[in-house]
Amino acid sequence: MAFEQNQTTTVLPPKEDATQYGPVQSSFASGPVPDSAPKSLEVPNISTRLGAETHQRNGVDHQTKFPTMHREGTISVAIDAVALITTECITVTSAMRKHARWAHSSVSAILGGSPSPSKSREAIRQFRNNEEPKVHIEMSSRGMGAAQSDFLLGSRWGLRGKKGKSLQDDPLIAAFARLRNDLRHCTDIKTFDIPALLHPFLQVIRSSSTSASITSLALVAITKFFAYSLISRESPRLALGMQLLSAAITHCRFEASDSAADETVLLRILKLMEGILSGPGGELLGDDSVCEMMETGLSMCCQLRLSELLRRSAEMSMSSMCQVVFERLKTLEVEAGDNVEAMDAESRDSQNPLKLAPSVDGTSVMPNAENGELKPTAKVDDEDGTHGSAEGNLGSTSLDLPRKPGESVAQRASASAVELSQPPTTSTEELISIKPYGLPSIRELFRVLVDLLQPHSKQHGDGMRVMALRIIDVALEVAGPSIARHPSLAMLAKDDLCRHLFQLVRSENMTVLNESLRVAGTLLHTCRGVLKLQQELFLSYLVACLHPRVEIPTEPGIDPTLYEGIPDAPKLVRPPASSNSGRATPVPVKDRQKLGMEGGSRKPDAREAMVESIGALSRIPSYLVELFVNYDCEVDRADLCEDMIGLLARNAFPDAATWSTTNVPALCLDALLGYVQFIADRLPLDPRQEGYPDPESLRNQRTRKKIVIRGAAKFNEHPRSGIAYLASHGIITNPDDVHAVATFLRGTTRISKSVLGDFLSKKANDQLLRAFMGLFDFNNKRVDEALRELLNSFRLPGEAPLIERIVEEFSEKYCSGATPEGIAGKDAVHVLAYAIIILNTDQHNPSVKDEKRMTYTDFARNLRGVNGGGNFEPQYLQQIYDSIRTNEIILPEEHNTTRAFDYAWEELLMKTQSAGDLVLCDTNIFDADMFQATWRPIVATLSYVFMSASEDVVFPRINAGFLQCAQIAATYSVTEALDRIVYCMSSISTVAPDRPWNTALNTKVQRGKESVMVSELAVKLGGNFRAKLATYVLFQYVVRGNVKEIRNGWKHIVRIWLNLFANSLISPSLSTRLGLDPIPLQTPTHIIDRDDKPADGGFISSFFSTISSYTADDPPEPSEEELEYTMTTVDCVNNCHIEDLLLEAT
Repeated sequence: MAFEQNQTTTVLPPKEDATQYGPVQSSFASGPVPDSAPKSLEVPNISTRLGAETHQRNGVDHQTKFPTMHREGTISVAIDAVALITTECITVTSAMRKHARWAHSSVSAILGGSPSPSKSREAIRQFRNNEEPKVHIEMSSRGMGAAQSDFLLGSRWGLRGKKGKSLQDDPLIAAFARLRNDLRHCTDIKTFDIPALLHPFLQVIRSSSTSASITSLALVAITKFFAYSLISRESPRLALGMQLLSAAITHCRFEASDSAADETVLLRILKLMEGILSGPGGELLGDDSVCEMMETGLSMCCQLRLSELLRRSAEMSMSSMCQVVFERLKTLEVEAGDNVEAMDAESRDSQNPLKLAPSVDGTSVMPNAENGELKPTAKVDDEDGTHGSAEGNLGSTSLDLPRKPGESVAQRASASAVELSQPPTTSTEELISIKPYGLPSIRELFRVLVDLLQPHSKQHGDGMRVMALRIIDVALEVAGPSIARHPSLAMLAKDDLCRHLFQLVRSENMTVLNESLRVAGTLLHTCRGVLKLQQELFLSYLVACLHPRVEIPTEPGIDPTLYEGIPDAPKLVRPPASSNSGRATPVPVKDRQKLGMEGGSRKPDAREAMVESIGALSRIPSYLVELFVNYDCEVDRADLCEDMIGLLARNAFPDAATWSTTNVPALCLDALLGYVQFIADRLPLDPRQEGYPDPESLRNQRTRKKIVIRGAAKFNEHPRSGIAYLASHGIITNPDDVHAVATFLRGTTRISKSVLGDFLSKKANDQLLRAFMGLFDFNNKRVDEALRELLNSFRLPGEAPLIERIVEEFSEKYCSGATPEGIAGKDAVHVLAYAIIILNTDQHNPSVKDEKRMTYTDFARNLRGVNGGGNFEPQYLQQIYDSIRTNEIILPEEHNTTRAFDYAWEELLMKTQSAGDLVLCDTNIFDADMFQATWRPIVATLSYVFMSASEDVVFPRINAGFLQCAQIAATYSVTEALDRIVYCMSSISTVAPDRPWNTALNTKVQRGKESVMVSELAVKLGGNFRAKLATYVLFQYVVRGNVKEIRNGWKHIVRIWLNLFANSLISPSLSTRLGLDPIPLQTPTHIIDRDDKPADGGFISSFFSTISSYTADDPPEPSEEELEYTMTTVDCVNNCHIEDLLLEAT
């Protein structure tokens, strides 16, 4: 089956001795329009042929499991199956007889007998003699002469003759009569022929003379047959019946009435298509049938003249059908085994490639009521720029499907009336035997859905893109890994899908943005193994958009040293390219952001959506590990893992809500804690080395990467010093070897192309320029193509002598091999290259007016006689001129046209092969290095949030984060991280200040045998919830179990111990337990015995007590509140079990 995109109607290609169907279309002609000539051949008793008389009349086997749409199992049928089918036949014919067109039906149509005995006898004779029945196919009156047409009109609609003799019934009603006659002898519906069972209902569905209500009844009947398992996997000729049913419902036609009734029919078609695909014979459908069903569903989704409810219902049905279709990929993989690529290649080499082309532009082809001809409806522009139908109120039931290439409208109309009055015979079945659908239809459906995403297409509105995104998301959720394993599907995902998605995430339409981010996340979740560079581009854009360029505001009461380690900017951000050469037209940053080349200012809701997308990806346990291994450990890739952690850490600070939303800090904190949780969960697992890169080699690569970055930065400041630095660290083997230097400069992406161009063009570097030029291959390329490739690697300097030197060396290289045909020599190339540079500047310099720009005639005139005394071929020069005029020679990142993204994308695709696939990391062998590289912003964020949080629910998560960080640091011996956590917790606890606590006013309060020392430390610690919590977390979460791994952190722990000891918050007997001499404590300046005081002295007593303490120069007696704070501190210190920890350490 072949379809042509951007056409208006479609039709199944005619097959020899097979049924030909019309499009899904309504009839708007006034009066009866003949569907086909009457048929006279009666179908023999199929049940008798199949030996059904041996079975009891027991209906359907209710134990047969039959997967139906949205449910499991089978619905029980309380009445006889044959009786049910007969009732459905009577229901449809009864509705038809109430229509004026079928009011004069024969008695046989009501009784269910044979309407034409002579024809029946002929059919029986053919059956007994084992002859094939003759199938009569006649065209409608639209393609016949007037006399023949009038005769058919008279005999077709069951009119009465002059003498009262009944003429032949309409074939639609006659077909139901024959079916009822055949069912009389059926004892088991499971043995009844499926094409014969469906045939009369399919005729009604395909007939343009039936009303919406009659068509709806036929659809309801077929839906019941599937729902009640009257049609099962064991039914005779199920495959053929499914093909015929699919063709009929995708080419349904009926008379339009009110829009509600019309759309009801379309809704029933959608549900029936769902049931067909997911039902017992769904896997028997062919690629053509599946494509037509998908085409019909997409056409309903895309046509704006249909109601919103119908389009949304069509979208849901398409999602359900796509789940079934893409699920089949898994079955195909099992069948193909290790030959998936061979199966893929075989399907691509098919001689009959499928072409799925749903109507998406709102143009309808409808019958004209005046003359019976077809005409396109007018288009009207909707608010979103897409086209609707000006006749939407009339043609709500007409779906715009494309017609076959080269088929005229008249031919299409004529072909749509061809109809068979009998179900296909055995020979017909053999002719239309179709292989079950597989990769061809799946690939074509995927291609069409991706094509609907084109961001710059005026034909596809945002609503259509959102619909396609939702369906694609379902497909990826079901079969994403399978898509990645099939080369043809993977190529669609890697190129077109990613290209469109990564431009749609720049959309200001929040619905488009949300759906694009969701699909991008699902795509990376399921197919990231083959999307290495695409993933880098996507994440780099998100990081560039989300990472703020503002300093963290200073908060009172929070020491800035606690959050040291938060990066000011992501590492991937490079300085803007220089524009001092005059040979390029760099784009302002604002315009580059619009083109999608850089991150830019996004609305708060857009930022929140992007953060949610990153959070969804980070919930993949191995995701950030894979970023670290595949990007951070490769020299030419961005440090995505570090940038992502830095992004999450910075946006977890409360001030992030000022440029995004109040939800963003919590979302980022949750993602950050999830990252720590995954590493902690992998701690007890056994390390898996097999199939993964060697961690030691990755460490070496990271070391090399840091040197290259540092050396590139030095080169950009002073090229000679940069080369010397790189040579001193072994990156460049010999700084005097121009080939080694040129190889490095050609292979790295981290040096400034402007600086490189200036450096290479200097006279002192002639040898280096020659060696650099020798790394290019200009064979079989035009001069402009070779020059474009060269100037994509560095920026052409602005001074004429420097340009001359580069052009001269280029000419030598271009002619170093066999001189290209039509080129006299290097002198001719030299002049032509210079002329191309001048033409490039002339055509794309914004200060030159259009009427002043060089024409082709001017360009050719300037080159007269320079090709060895002759001229260049005019065609050769024309090709060069057209190429330069339409495509400026400039660095890809500096294009100022809407094709900027396309240039960058083409460059990315060229690098895909050399970059290789992504390494998926289901192991913990890289966690130590990854945590070593990322712990600083994590600890800083946890510390800041601990100090600034105002909700109690935050603290348990933060405490768990500190505990897990301490466990990870201790397990992997990242002592610097453990020491930093100890420092942060001790600072927050306020127990270890740089200056010692004042003990001069310490007061001992004694009550009975118990006593407590009230001190400044005890009171302040007891009244500070965060300080008490930090003290407990420090000793119970951080220090406990990790005492052997702590290094510099001990000075803070000891300082806390000394302060607590000095204020009698630790028992003096600890020194004895440690094996030390008793440590004398300072005697308290005042001792108060609460037992000597009356229980209630009243206000006067308290007042005189205070006055007396002042007159005696004693410290004031502690208040009840201070005493309470002190007791709280004592409980906190006791719960920390500091003595046990110190004993463990010694």
